[in-house]
Amino acid sequence: MPRLHVDLALAPGLETPLPAGAARHVQVLRLQPGQAVTLFDGRGCDWPAEILRMGRSEVLVRVGEPQSVERELPVAVTLALGMPANDRMDWLVEKATELGAAAIEPLVCERSVLRLAGERADKRVAHWRGIAAAAAEQCGRARLPRIAAPRGFGEWLRERAAADGEARLVLSLADGTTALAQVLRTDPRALCLLSGPEGGLSPAEDAAARAAGWQPVTLGARVLRAETAPLAALAAAGVLAAGG
Repeated sequence: MPRLHVDLALAPGLETPLPAGAARHVQVLRLQPGQAVTLFDGRGCDWPAEILRMGRSEVLVRVGEPQSVERELPVAVTLALGMPANDRMDWLVEKATELGAAAIEPLVCERSVLRLAGERADKRVAHWRGIAAAAAEQCGRARLPRIAAPRGFGEWLRERAAADGEARLVLSLADGTTALAQVLRTDPRALCLLSGPEGGLSPAEDAAARAAGWQPVTLGARVLRAETAPLAALAAAGVLAAGG
C-alpha cells in the first residue's frame, strides 16, 4: 500500500485534498477512487485513508482511524556533524533517517567545505527535510528526525552545554579515545554523536569538545569518510541498544 508523508492536521473522518507532492505521487501510481493509501504526519501514527476523488491536480481522501507505530531506536541519537560537501549531505540525511536518527544538527567547522547561511541555508534545510520525509515513507518510520539549521561549531558547542541527560561522544582521531562499542554498553537513554567534516575536526575543535565534557571515541583503526563515520556510529548505537 502506498505510504505518503503529509504536513496536515489529520483526524478520523477528515475529508481533505492531499498536498501537491503527495497528490502527484498518487497520480503517478495511477491509483483510483476507492483504493487505499497510508498517510503519516511524522508524529508517530499511520493513518489509513481512502481515495474519494481524482482530479486533474487534486486528490481527495477520507482519513480513517490512526494506528500507533513504534519503529524508533531504544536510544534517541542526535547526529551533530560537520556537513560534507555536494550531494554527500543529502545521502547522509537519507541514510540517517533510515537508520533511526532522532535529530540531525549540521555544523560549520574550521575544515568545512560546505558553508551555508541565510536564505541559502533555509532552502537547504527544507530540501533535507524533504529527503528525510521520503526516506521515512520508504522505511516505515512514523516519526521524522528533527533537522536543525546549520550553526557554527563554537556557537553550537556553547548552546549544547545546556542539554542534560545525554551521553556526549566525539568521534576523534586524536589520542585518548575509547572504543565506541565499550561506551555504548553503558546503555545510555539519549546520545549525541559529534563528527567532523572532510579532514575531521581541527585539533582546536577536538580539544574544545573534550574540555566541554565530550568523551572521545573511535570506530576502529580505519579512517572513515565524513559521511560514513556518523552513520557507522549510528548503526552501532542502534544494534547495541537493541541488544545486539
